[in-house]
Amino acid sequence: MSPHTRRTSALVATLALCLAGGIVAAPAVADPRAEDKTATATGRGGAVSTVDPEASAAAIEVLRKGGNAADAAVAAAATLGVTEPYSAGVGGGGYLVYYDAASGEVGTIDGRETAPAEMPHNAFIDPDTGQPYRFTPELVTSGVSVGVPGTPATWERALERWGTLSLGEALRPAIKVATRGFVVDETFRQQTLDNKVRFEAFTSTSDLFLPGGDAPEVGTVFRNHDLAATYRLLARRGTEAFYSGALAEDIAAAVQAPPISDDTALPVPVGHLTTDDLAAYRALDQAPTRVEYRGLDVYGMAPSSSGGTTVGEALNILGTVDLSEMSTPDALHHYLEASALAFADRGAYVGDPAFVDVPTAALTDPAFGAERACEIDPLHAAAKPVPAGDVLSYDGVCPADAAGQADETDTENISTTNLTVADKWGNVAEYTLTIEQTGGSGITVPGRGFLLNNELTDFSTVYNASDPNRIEPGKRPRSSMSPTIVLKDGDPFLALGSPGGSTIITTVLQTIVNRVDLGMTLPEAIAAPRASQRNTAAVTAEPDFIAAHGEELRPYGHSLTPSGDAFTSAAEIGAATAIEFGPGGVLTAAAEPARRGGGSAMVVKPSR
Repeated sequence: MSPHTRRTSALVATLALCLAGGIVAAPAVADPRAEDKTATATGRGGAVSTVDPEASAAAIEVLRKGGNAADAAVAAAATLGVTEPYSAGVGGGGYLVYYDAASGEVGTIDGRETAPAEMPHNAFIDPDTGQPYRFTPELVTSGVSVGVPGTPATWERALERWGTLSLGEALRPAIKVATRGFVVDETFRQQTLDNKVRFEAFTSTSDLFLPGGDAPEVGTVFRNHDLAATYRLLARRGTEAFYSGALAEDIAAAVQAPPISDDTALPVPVGHLTTDDLAAYRALDQAPTRVEYRGLDVYGMAPSSSGGTTVGEALNILGTVDLSEMSTPDALHHYLEASALAFADRGAYVGDPAFVDVPTAALTDPAFGAERACEIDPLHAAAKPVPAGDVLSYDGVCPADAAGQADETDTENISTTNLTVADKWGNVAEYTLTIEQTGGSGITVPGRGFLLNNELTDFSTVYNASDPNRIEPGKRPRSSMSPTIVLKDGDPFLALGSPGGSTIITTVLQTIVNRVDLGMTLPEAIAAPRASQRNTAAVTAEPDFIAAHGEELRPYGHSLTPSGDAFTSAAEIGAATAIEFGPGGVLTAAAEPARRGGGSAMVVKPSR
């Protein structure tokens, strides 16, 4: 009997003793889902990697029944909306990159949230003080931070373009999990406790996630019947039921008049989202970004995401040197400096292309990357922040005149989720989806079982007409989500992505460098300690990275500061998922062995 079968049987036995509530008692254990989490799986017939065994199992179930990568990606994403509700769900948005084996082409869907049509430029300014709202907890716990969700439209569009199942069929595994429940692990409990004050601000959220005033205990079973009902509604009527009708009215009401608890001290600024905004939302088909790196074709997400341009530019910079011939400190120095240069250009130029003239072609041009590489001193780290490059005048020859320095404040939060799926026909889905920070806005739509995003905090807080990421009605805030598919000789070689706010970009970049240049296997490349240089004075680094490389990077002038965020005590950077495609159709699915409690990699037919 497989671990998943054992766990399902245990759940059935437990549920037989349950009443109709959301939480039921079960023997407490350190991490009841740990036995179902395998970080690496090798085999054939299809593969998946996610942060959660329920989501991975949902995708595998779809693949085994004849569904393809698009079908399985939607099934996994919907299941993550149940088991990872603080990171993803129908109240958020994301980006999907897809390799279609029949055509040999890579396509993408931009499912990023949009600002409401009545969103004012001063939306984040407190009218009582004339000053910006404090970012946390005030701005992030608000209706004004909620953008029009894009996730349901992304699922429907992915199935229309590439899938074989209906939305209702793809939602079946998630409906099962929401109905029967899943066992609470330490990560779920801790994330709930980290957001306790924010969740207590809303009656609907505290009723669902803080029953009895406390986070669900480890080892208990958490069920979400309201979300199951929402999924059943979408299964019957499609996304029209989300973007119009009673559900749309409930979403708009929750934003404009949040269900605030009587005893909260948080101000909870109200938002501007209306039913008209929901009815007008569209997920967008887009061409991917593409750069060549070491003979590989690297495809990513074009703006409104900054992932494809920034990862691509950094790879073009690094492509001017041979990292494999360098010492480890030299290679890491170049990786960090290339990241800083690419982030400078991200801040200066990237925004929603419907509102900003984004120089995507220049940012991914090898000549521009070669010219930016001239700024790297092989022995010394440049003073940060470095200025942006000149995208209007470059020829790949040193030196390059620098453009003005971008005034950028990183407000993107770390909590997102990523999944990677491949099927037996060679199709590949790489999908990053989010509700922004852990717990999103904190607002659960009453009676609907899902949290709303706070994605609009990804806009620059203070309006500046020259800022490509300025607030505009109907605009998509800049994102760092970086779902990436790498082809070798026209066939899939590697697919990967990660959560982590702006560290998503560096996580994907560092993983590619680890795998392609530094001789690591894919599992090693994911497990390796991480550092993130985002054009800041100090490099954010995991403690293990500092222990391993801090002293040897000190002579270059790099200052490393331990990772962690303003909302939790977590010191992890990212939580990657990936699949590598080997000779003879062998697939290696890899997830995190430890970060976020470890991920879940599965294959349809395991190697013996």
